[in-house]
Amino acid sequence: MNFHPLKPLHEILRLNEDPNVQGLALDLPESLYSSKILNAVKPEKDVDGLSDVNLGRLVRGEDSDYLVSPTAGAVMELLEDLDGKRVLLVGINGALGSSLQCLLQRRGAITASCHWKSPGLQSKLHHVDVVIAGSPKPESVPVSWLKPGTTIINCSSDLLSGRQKKHNYGQKNSNTTENAVCSLAVAIRMQNMVKNTERWIHSQQLRKWDLHCLKLQPLSPVPSDIEISRAQSPKAVDVLAKEIGLLTDEIEIYGQTKAKVRLSLLERLKDQPDGKYVLVAGITPTPLGEGKSTVTIGLVQALTAHLKINSFACLRQPSQGPTFGVKGGAAGGGYAQVIPMEEFNLHLTGDIHAITAANNLLAAAIDARILHENTQSDKALYNRLVPVVKGVRGFSSIQLARLRRLGINKTDPETLTEEEISRFVRLDIDPSTITWQRVVDTNDRFLRKITIGQANTEKGFVRQAQFDIAVASEIMAILALTTSLEDMKERLGKIVVANDKKGEPVTAEDLGVTGALAVLMKDAIKPTLMQTLEGTPVFVHAGPFANIAHGNSSILADKIALKLVGEKGFVVTEAGFGADIGMEKFFNIKCRASGLVPSVVVLVATVRALKMHGGGPSVSAGAPLKKEYTEENLQLVADGCCNLQKQIQIAQLFGVPVVVALNVFKTDSPAEVDLVCKIAKQSGAFDAVPCNHWSDGGRGAVKLAQAVEKAANQKSSFKYLYSLELPIAEKIKTIAQKVYGAQDIELSPAAQSQIDRYTRQGFGKLPICMAKTHLSLSHQPEKKGVPTGFILPISDVRASIGAGFIYPLVGTMSTMPGLPTRPCFYDIDLDPVTEEVKGLF
Repeated sequence: MNFHPLKPLHEILRLNEDPNVQGLALDLPESLYSSKILNAVKPEKDVDGLSDVNLGRLVRGEDSDYLVSPTAGAVMELLEDLDGKRVLLVGINGALGSSLQCLLQRRGAITASCHWKSPGLQSKLHHVDVVIAGSPKPESVPVSWLKPGTTIINCSSDLLSGRQKKHNYGQKNSNTTENAVCSLAVAIRMQNMVKNTERWIHSQQLRKWDLHCLKLQPLSPVPSDIEISRAQSPKAVDVLAKEIGLLTDEIEIYGQTKAKVRLSLLERLKDQPDGKYVLVAGITPTPLGEGKSTVTIGLVQALTAHLKINSFACLRQPSQGPTFGVKGGAAGGGYAQVIPMEEFNLHLTGDIHAITAANNLLAAAIDARILHENTQSDKALYNRLVPVVKGVRGFSSIQLARLRRLGINKTDPETLTEEEISRFVRLDIDPSTITWQRVVDTNDRFLRKITIGQANTEKGFVRQAQFDIAVASEIMAILALTTSLEDMKERLGKIVVANDKKGEPVTAEDLGVTGALAVLMKDAIKPTLMQTLEGTPVFVHAGPFANIAHGNSSILADKIALKLVGEKGFVVTEAGFGADIGMEKFFNIKCRASGLVPSVVVLVATVRALKMHGGGPSVSAGAPLKKEYTEENLQLVADGCCNLQKQIQIAQLFGVPVVVALNVFKTDSPAEVDLVCKIAKQSGAFDAVPCNHWSDGGRGAVKLAQAVEKAANQKSSFKYLYSLELPIAEKIKTIAQKVYGAQDIELSPAAQSQIDRYTRQGFGKLPICMAKTHLSLSHQPEKKGVPTGFILPISDVRASIGAGFIYPLVGTMSTMPGLPTRPCFYDIDLDPVTEEVKGLF
């Protein structure tokens, strides 16, 4: 693109970031050609070949990577048989001079350079065969200084613009070639533009990864997670991005080790086939932990660093509540981690903060609207909602949309009747039906029930409310399930926050806040790129609760990763809690929203967790493990495998092959490990593999990776558990009986009332997201193994209409964790000298 800007640097920087511009050709006055201007052009857009990056490639002889300056190329086209010839460059400096010197010397010429006023110029001119002039010959330099037969070439920087200056070198003893250089330079510039466009087209296509994996040197005993993380030096994130085929304009870098990835990549790679899609789930969780995140990371490290298969891990972003509370970090563990783990576990790129801001803006809008409607007349409300600005009154676009929903097809605010004005300005929210709560990303039990509106300025509008933890916000679930910016905006508008006094739903769109919510979320929608300890790529994006929401990372991260790994690559993602909760929701909710089909389920178990399901003693935090968990006990293991068998059967309901990953601990006996693998295979698992990635990194999960690769080649017969056309109660019953093993369900009067209301409001065809304890297949957390014959009580039914699911409550469900007596924050500290974080685990 040629331009004649008054401020060339500003214009160059603007065009650098324009994705529709693939090349920049500078056409400036000679006085403006400076190193700063030339190097402002991005190397990949430099069609004049004059940036330092391009010159460096030229000097090193990287033929395929550099472009020859059009003027320098034209000069070289005109010169023949340069071997041993003496060439003098006069008045040529900077990038053009460097290009010419390199190209001339490569052709065997002996080069020198000087200015027209250089001492000894006469002698220099008399002893050379070729003179290449970059500026006009002054009158003080006579033509007689040139020896007869000297070839003279004018390559003024004005050539390409046609602003040539008349050079007087005489005609007898020189062969001036100004017109030829000009024409050739224009032609070579066009060639450069074509070459640059070909490069751009090639860059848009999926390329084989050129991934440099990081070496691990595992220690024994295994150090703490943060010590392991800190001992590894991660690659710069822009380097990682380039290795996996991301373009420079597709990433937004946050520091050295994190970057947002733009959704434009999906359009660029829309015709590329997806890779294989793997879900990591687990048996019913126990306080002993199963290690799903560790398996996810170990598996991709094995696939990519050891088997040389493209793979991506897609993980949820952890809440800071548990990080400072009781659970600690969630970056994996041992030698299978996301690094830097402190950045992963803390603010990351601010997505949860954006969700908090958006959520609380909507909450503030609800209470403010109720207050204003309670204290103002229709006319006063209308005048404030549709004010006169500079003598003109007009509706905003979101207000026009509300008018259309009300059946008022008018665009002039002055034409509404009193009745239409009243319908427009009054939402008539019933405060007792408000379901939208404020959120904060901290475990704070004293916010579970609060009273708001106690200040005199709120004029007596007092009501009970509560805070939820930020990741329980419906906006987090929307982020995880959205498929585009447009889809996210639509979902945000559909959020139902309350009912009006007629029993009809009130939405974020009715409150006029949809656009503002989308603005707050515009960066959060982009997945964050990080890496494992072995330098393989990871997406961290979204982190919805796995009980009242669906407990899976984002669809967008999965979709982008599936394109980047290519048809033979693997994307490994993780579902929260046990397979009965996270996996069921992954299939019935996430896969419905995404349209993606899973290839394999990796089901994670441990010997000691199975012992607990087999009737082992309870475990207390901080207390030493009882001998049942540290000594061989084959009967206890065999009894506990009933839970593993049940989870395999649940996966088989969806037609997906299962590979069992057994996380091995040093207290496990070989006989116990063999027994679990044997029972798993007998129960229908495609394979069952002991894994040692926690202590050995990817090398310890190579057999798991090989089993997953084989299982992914099986013919898929994936299917959903239920039809969306079924009534809400039937869908709940299907999950309870087929997944949990319940005999039946029991709906409370409140639950039945809500089901009737949601059906009447048109929400009956949404999928179901069961909110129940994760510690048992039943509703009773103390019931381990595989409970049977129980009646599942449904105490209430609620809806996340924006996210797109109905969530029945099984018993009571806390959405705000509390801090224990000794929270994790006792051990977390910051070194004021090195700024290193201490105590995260």
